[in-house]
Amino acid sequence: MEKKTYLYDEHILAGAKLVPFAGWLLPIQYNGLQEEHLCVRNKAGLFDVSHMGEIRIKGPGSLEFLESVTTNKVSTLKENQAQYNLLPNFEGGIVDDIYIYCLKPQEDYLICVNAANDEKDWKWLNQHNHPQCELIWESSLWSQIAVQGPQAKDLIGHSIHPHISSLKKNEVFSFDWKGFKTIFASSGYTGEEGGEIFIENNGVVELWKTLLKPYDTLQAQPCGLGARDTLRTEMGYPLYGNELNDSLNPLAAGLSWVIKSNEKDFIGKDKILENKQKGLSFLLIGLEMAEKTIPRSGYEVFSITNEKIGWVTSGTFSPSLQKGIAMAYVAPPFATINQEILVSIRNKKHMAKVVKRPFIKK
Repeated sequence: MEKKTYLYDEHILAGAKLVPFAGWLLPIQYNGLQEEHLCVRNKAGLFDVSHMGEIRIKGPGSLEFLESVTTNKVSTLKENQAQYNLLPNFEGGIVDDIYIYCLKPQEDYLICVNAANDEKDWKWLNQHNHPQCELIWESSLWSQIAVQGPQAKDLIGHSIHPHISSLKKNEVFSFDWKGFKTIFASSGYTGEEGGEIFIENNGVVELWKTLLKPYDTLQAQPCGLGARDTLRTEMGYPLYGNELNDSLNPLAAGLSWVIKSNEKDFIGKDKILENKQKGLSFLLIGLEMAEKTIPRSGYEVFSITNEKIGWVTSGTFSPSLQKGIAMAYVAPPFATINQEILVSIRNKKHMAKVVKRPFIKK
């Protein structure tokens, strides 16, 4: 049976269509995917992302531990900074992609993990824990609201705390809001301004209602997982289970910027580099459809000469571009920008071309 977030009743009252996702019952849309998508691109939208997991890392061994189990360089984080990172496995694949929030350098870090991998990540980290490190599974303590859009920071600054309006990307701010522990992180999954607000569970309903109150020209609306997926696809952001998994080399996904193999050692480093040296079998590309068709995850991709060359990992109709777009893994010779390829949709091959990611420029 699926779990419900503390905002479940609010979603019902707002007329949301709810669907099972990663063991949770979550809103897929309220008034319509396209309307919600464009609201985030033009104004501000709220997402209930309380299904995401949280793991706390504390103690004098925290930094050494995190450096050994992640690919990015955690030591570059100063107090109140955030970082996108990867948990690699011993075979050079990815256990999960995560965000790390530095609350106190070398002593206190909060990790946000994907909902479907919450228990998996918890077990993995405990298997490799440092003796001077305390791991605390905090997923049941926090609710989380993502506020995204060009008006998001102004909205949060007016409604919640004025300091948030001035925060730069990947900055973190911890404070009390109406007696509830709260953390704001200036990051997101849409390519827009804004961030995620972590708050103790009992405070999230009031926070949600407060953020939905109009102020002057600022007015947010609730948005579902449908818009969240189309927004992140337009930005070419990977989704675990689609573009990333336990067997795919993260270098194939274009994530070399997250892998600091020249600066530190970590689990799976040798395998990631060894597989690169052997030659990557597939590379992640962006593609745009030439016709009014929609590519979907799992669809096969072919060369112009009908050779099977890969598969679609994420695909959708882009509300911003008004055309079908997708990310796909293809054999390296077919990853050149502007190269024409074919996508098999319902047993018919449709023309597409390879394009740069992100699909829209921010």
